[in-house]
Amino acid sequence: MVCSMICFAVNDAVIKSLGGVLPIFQTLAVRGGMVVVLLTLLVMRSGWRVQELGRRDKVILSLRVAAEVGAAFFIVTALFNMELANMTAILQILPLTIPLAAFLFLGEPLGWRRLVAIFIGFLGMLFIVKPGSDGFNIYSLFCLAAVICVTIRDLTARSLGAKLSSQEMSLFAAIGVFCAATVATMFEPWVAISLTSWAALCGSSLAILLGYLVSVYAIRTGDVSFTAQFRYIGLIAALILGYVFFGEWPDRLALMGAAIIVSTGAFTLYRQRASRRVKSA
Repeated sequence: MVCSMICFAVNDAVIKSLGGVLPIFQTLAVRGGMVVVLLTLLVMRSGWRVQELGRRDKVILSLRVAAEVGAAFFIVTALFNMELANMTAILQILPLTIPLAAFLFLGEPLGWRRLVAIFIGFLGMLFIVKPGSDGFNIYSLFCLAAVICVTIRDLTARSLGAKLSSQEMSLFAAIGVFCAATVATMFEPWVAISLTSWAALCGSSLAILLGYLVSVYAIRTGDVSFTAQFRYIGLIAALILGYVFFGEWPDRLALMGAAIIVSTGAFTLYRQRASRRVKSA
């Protein structure tokens, strides 16, 4: 999981470096095409199971693809326009939004302690977004929109369960991003891609693929509530990469907000693990 979070942070840094060099949709289309090819090779080795899905499951898969398209657009747009560490810190509220959404829409239990921790975590997020202040960046809302999309994506993945392999679900999501971005490129000028940009796009595609593979391995072989705690390594990696390559460092309020989000997220994961131990006992 540590390796996965570092790979995702590297991917974000590489994509951010393309801001102002390539248009958003061209970046998504080219990178998406590379990821589609790599995932197709993996799925061809593991086999296709999509034909076994029922009508309801296909609707859920379509919703997951749409959520992935939205998440990709909002994250890349935010990367082009805000600090890497701030964006990563906002995304750290996912361990809070996913159990909350599962409680609201799937009826999964959620105790009052975790509800309080989630509320405090959202307050910490406001320290980063800073609504109403001079430092407010509208692209912080794009990042929050990405959180909603990723939450939907993960909930639909739960609904699909073991009916599809993780590689297959990711492939269809990658195809959705590639197709949507390719259509969108028709409405913006196409820029010639330099060798440096091609190298960056290849590196980004490989980083995403490796991050995906090792995260799936970690989730399938380890306790989910334990391995999820190491997702916060991504924030540390983003802080280092943002400072070294872009000269960015969050202000005190943003760092305080990030600390609150990480603390409440870790507490939520701890309570989830404790409740599972009680049930198994």
